Amino acid sequence: MSKILIVEDETIIRNALRKLLERNQYEVCEAPSVKEATSKFQLKDFDLIISDLRLPGAPGTDLIKLAGDTPVLIMTSYASLRSAVDSMRMGAVDYIAKPFDHDEMVNAVKRVIGKAKAANKAATGAITASTAIAGMIGASDVMQDLYNRIHKVAPTNATVLIHGETGTGKELVARALHEESNRNNHLMISVNCAAIPDTLIESELFGYEKGAFTGAATNREGLVAAADGGTLFLDEIGELPLEAQARLLRVLQEGEVRPLGSVESRKVDVRLVAATHRDLRKLSKEGKFREDLYFRINVVQLELPPLRERGRDIINIAESLLQRYCAQFGKTQLKLSSGAMDSIMSYNWPGNVRELENAMQRAVILCEDTNEIGGHLLSIDMDYQDLDDNTGSSVFEPARLANRAPGAPAASEDLSLEDYFQRFVLEHQDTMSETELARKLGVSRKCLWERRQRLGIPRTKSTAALSNAK
Repeated sequence: MSKILIVEDETIIRNALRKLLERNQYEVCEAPSVKEATSKFQLKDFDLIISDLRLPGAPGTDLIKLAGDTPVLIMTSYASLRSAVDSMRMGAVDYIAKPFDHDEMVNAVKRVIGKAKAANKAATGAITASTAIAGMIGASDVMQDLYNRIHKVAPTNATVLIHGETGTGKELVARALHEESNRNNHLMISVNCAAIPDTLIESELFGYEKGAFTGAATNREGLVAAADGGTLFLDEIGELPLEAQARLLRVLQEGEVRPLGSVESRKVDVRLVAATHRDLRKLSKEGKFREDLYFRINVVQLELPPLRERGRDIINIAESLLQRYCAQFGKTQLKLSSGAMDSIMSYNWPGNVRELENAMQRAVILCEDTNEIGGHLLSIDMDYQDLDDNTGSSVFEPARLANRAPGAPAASEDLSLEDYFQRFVLEHQDTMSETELARKLGVSRKCLWERRQRLGIPRTKSTAALSNAK
């Protein structure tokens, strides 16, 4: 069991954080100040120290040197760029803003402790190039290929473009690229381009000089300069305004950044990792994304597979999330029923891992008086799946057959789902309308029409007549 020391002067926050970590199977000690922490405990005995930035007496950053090889995670309610960057430059392994999200804190703790343990194993030669990425679950062929590509490109300074649907884990890949590079002793600055208003994005990225615009009362370092020597991760780069794209292109081409209102440029050494769910090539042809910037950032492209293409990985991820949320909510260990597994495997997951996280969390919260998660507790919206335009196809879900209208047939174990669908339609289309067929199969009429097209089953004259008569 990993051992964590919390150094926080506010009793309510300290107690809440202790309970959160204990629910997630960590051994926790606590102290209200740096002085008491060092007098009561041997800091080297802990796997992680979580400390508030501002404490009575000495600041939390003093623990960084005192802790030696023990990583220090800094919490701050003064979530400014300056305090966070300064803490990490002093050697903090990461920072988190208060008030923090419970999942965010737990994930940060797992990441930091996992990284420290991996570093210890690497020192003894126990880590190989085929090791999976910390925080990512999956042994499917597509994920093994992704891991191998990450291991190959990470040690280089090549610009990387990560492409994948929303919720596939693009930031986890970016962090892995940074951690396995020779820049991992410098900062990785993450920016969600879609979350910053167009009017502020340039000043946030490139900084500004005092008096550059109304309200610019002091000089401010931009995020590009803050990442000097490290990695700049631009998530949803497709949302970056064209003016900011031009400035970013200069950073990549010339290795320099000029703050707003300044006449002088500053040299920077930054590795860019960008991510998007959009088709940047198409956007560049439409004039919505600079073509020269597209070619500049598309040196190495990593494609993240959607959850629906990862096979058995989905169940492994679901079971891992189930363990996490059982610990978080203080429930005895639950397991997935066969019906729940069928639902998980047959659903398209348009929101990918993020949607699966929500479904598993909801199921754990709602589950009571049983040690098994049933399919109904997942509350998967199968109707949404039928109408999903992002995937271009629908999946015939066995879970739907359990809720079919009276008279609908049970699927034969000897038939594939597609075979069953085709046989049922061919046997009943002369006596049922399209609406009745769809209802018996538990799908929408749109979904029925799409499957007809895909399987080459034309509507018969009698089916059309019945549908018109209805």
